Amino acid sequence: MGNFKKLILFLHRWLGFISGLAVFIVSITGCIFCFQDDIQDVLYSYRTVKAEQKPFIKPSELKALTTAKYPKAKITLVIFYGPERAAQVRILQKKVAKSVYYNPYSGAYLHTEIIKENFFLFIKEVHLNLFLPAKIGKLVNGICVIIFVVIMISGLVLWWPKRKSDRKRCFSIKWRGRWRRVNYDLHNVLGFYITSFAIILAITGLSFSFQWMRKGIANVANLGKVYPKDKEAFKSDSTLKVNYPDSALAIDKAFDVARLQSPESNSFLIFPGSKQSAPISITAYPKPLHFGYNSGFSFDRYSGKLLNFIPYSSKSPGAKLNALNYDIHTGQVAGFFGKIIAFLVSLISASLPITGLILYLGKKYKSKPKKAVV
Repeated sequence: MGNFKKLILFLHRWLGFISGLAVFIVSITGCIFCFQDDIQDVLYSYRTVKAEQKPFIKPSELKALTTAKYPKAKITLVIFYGPERAAQVRILQKKVAKSVYYNPYSGAYLHTEIIKENFFLFIKEVHLNLFLPAKIGKLVNGICVIIFVVIMISGLVLWWPKRKSDRKRCFSIKWRGRWRRVNYDLHNVLGFYITSFAIILAITGLSFSFQWMRKGIANVANLGKVYPKDKEAFKSDSTLKVNYPDSALAIDKAFDVARLQSPESNSFLIFPGSKQSAPISITAYPKPLHFGYNSGFSFDRYSGKLLNFIPYSSKSPGAKLNALNYDIHTGQVAGFFGKIIAFLVSLISASLPITGLILYLGKKYKSKPKKAVV
């Protein structure tokens, strides 16, 4: 082995020691999270409803129902997830976040869920923060994911066969070999096959930890071109509060306009806004539980006047790519098959620190051949 490859091996090995535990936790939790919506739909009947040939009830009605049930709670989000899915109202009650589920057609109460007690949302928090406080966890997570990308690239350099005659055996696992050989192949061969997918998952994952990564992705997709509309912010006119005292009318008007302007969408996230100057923000999605291809709206919280509408087709390439970030990261951008790929890539990524450690220990403590007795 040449000096260059020895240096690469040194970096590959010790970076693996530094980040191995974090990579395992992030990968195994990502693996579990891939099918969280499918599993929860089977386990919890309150998440789905029977589609009806009538419109959804008004957002103000959902807010009123929730306020009547939880009078001291702060409403943070109203969600219509689609024709066959329950509507949700997210609330904050005594610093405890909850989701209140309703039938979107009748307004019938279905269930209240304490968000932090949801197993899959707990898995999501661990995936993002590694059992650490959010600010520290995201930083540590992001650094370890960056290290993981370096490890994957260095592993590719170490694995790449010099001779063409060696390539055939390098692309397959020798299952009938000794366990050390099988472990070697599991680490190297599987690592090679998932490298490109793992790097994509890593980069999209970094967008959740670092704002500079989101900006970097947008800048690359935009080829350095500036799109002012991407950075526009809108505020409500608080002087209109006297003329429009009923905020319920504003949120209902906003919802009606959003549905009219985005007829292909049937899933809506409605943010009422917490400050007096904050607008009502509505994000419209064409497919339930898929968060790409979305269109954005801003409305005055007092009059319900449309302040801004950005359909997905009018967004910059960078904004479009960032909108797809979650769907790419979870694999669902490619449907059920994409989720399977994300699941397998995450599972194999979780195995790499283990097979790598076994590989290192096997070499370090390999028994020396006994000397022949004269």
